[in-house]
Amino acid sequence: MDFKISKLNINIPNITFKRNDNNTFIPPKTKPIPNDTFELSVGYVNDIHGQTNNMMRILSGLKGDLKLSAGDNDIGDEKNKLVHKATAVFLNIADIKATAFGNHELDTTQADFVDTMKLMDAKVLAANFKKDEFWEEFEDNLEEYGRTHLDKELDGSTIVEVKGEKIGIVGASPIDMFTRATHPIYHKDCFVDCLEESIEDIQDEVNELKQKGVNKIFLLSHLGYKNDQIVAKNTKGIDVIIGGHTHELVRDIKEGENLLYSKSNEPVIITQAGKDGAFFGLLNLSFNKDGVITKAQNNLGETRLYHKNMVHQKVFDDILGKPERVGYIEKAPAPPKLLIEENPHANFVCDAMKEVTGSEIAIWNNSGIRNFFHEGFIDSRDIKDIAPFFDRISIAMISEKAIVDLFKENIKTTYTSHGYKPGLIAVSGLEYGVDAKNKKLTFMNFVDKNGNKIAIDINNPREDKTYKLVTDEFIMSHGADFPVLAKAEDCLKIYPYDKDIMTCEYIKALNKPIEINQTGRIVFE
Repeated sequence: MDFKISKLNINIPNITFKRNDNNTFIPPKTKPIPNDTFELSVGYVNDIHGQTNNMMRILSGLKGDLKLSAGDNDIGDEKNKLVHKATAVFLNIADIKATAFGNHELDTTQADFVDTMKLMDAKVLAANFKKDEFWEEFEDNLEEYGRTHLDKELDGSTIVEVKGEKIGIVGASPIDMFTRATHPIYHKDCFVDCLEESIEDIQDEVNELKQKGVNKIFLLSHLGYKNDQIVAKNTKGIDVIIGGHTHELVRDIKEGENLLYSKSNEPVIITQAGKDGAFFGLLNLSFNKDGVITKAQNNLGETRLYHKNMVHQKVFDDILGKPERVGYIEKAPAPPKLLIEENPHANFVCDAMKEVTGSEIAIWNNSGIRNFFHEGFIDSRDIKDIAPFFDRISIAMISEKAIVDLFKENIKTTYTSHGYKPGLIAVSGLEYGVDAKNKKLTFMNFVDKNGNKIAIDINNPREDKTYKLVTDEFIMSHGADFPVLAKAEDCLKIYPYDKDIMTCEYIKALNKPIEINQTGRIVFE
């Protein structure tokens, strides 16, 4: 089997070559494909996270006989219903036939997600997602938490016909689905099987597809890259795993990494195209008459190189509203690739929160930033894509000790978790040091409005010294990835809107071209 095929750059447009006499050049005929060979091109996406601007660009570049998603197409809870609708429209226009059921699909209530599903043509697949047998007897208010027969709305697998051939598709949700949910209380009547049981669930679906005469099978997996490798080696009958969840950028095909062999010693190819819709993929495949892959190419397209289609722009504007142009970015650095790098884009948003609210300190969860400031004119939707979660801005008086304890815990958690989640905290009005090797905070300074640095004793932080601190309610009060700083009732003020609106206000007030260069607030030792 030959998997070492020259790379295909899908960013290069098709070109018609002409002779000098202007007669169209007709290339020589290629060797005919044997009748027992099936050629299939598959366009794929994963972890787009509701990035509507990137969706429009992807629509200009995504190709393939079959188009699939590995989940996390959407993001945000029931307060983001317009984004949910836009995501459904994107999947329909892109002609995505099936998608995995990712954790961000359940940022919202089950009932709201079922409503979103009704707008989608794609099948939503999750072989390992289950509900408690007695969920309807739970004492919790079913209407308030939006609990419903979600498990009956999902399929474990489906069959689609492409170019006269039956293609089987199976789906799998992440094992840690409910530790990543925005509102875990909405879903405590649900569970996802452990990895060993999930492999059994997947194999059961594959076996059913085989019994129906399907010999080309895809797994849409939101299990994560390492788990996908385990699944590939411990199942039989899967040809391709379109993966997501861990935001890996898997280029080309490399034996031992994303080309593995199943229990029946047949090739299994794994893909993953990063996060936030920054990339999308095209996988070209050749199958023999037995449905075994004999040739393959895996290519990634970079979304920013594609332009938005005016028709698609109008469709999205009709759903989301026409964005407001708020300013001009003269200079901006490339976004960091890892959550353990300082993020000047997130620091700029912290500056906006601190300045607009008149606070002393602003902080923001680094993993909450989902895009970055582009050079050129910027509008309100660009900024919404940077901060797509809806979390209201909160202000409270927070003790020096609570702030220090938060940063100590954040650094320890970040450096011990897979993918460095939740990431180092972006700041304004603070400067702090990080010892990555020992996973600890080394120093902290409060930086006043005049730029003066006042050292904070991180070994003996004061409980009687407080600072006016602004952040979003996710960090302030929710207690998901961070200890609670202040309960909602103890906050000085909770704004009815989020960081995107406040950042727009800040940029418009500056009324000048902006340079994004807010760095040096984290010192690595």
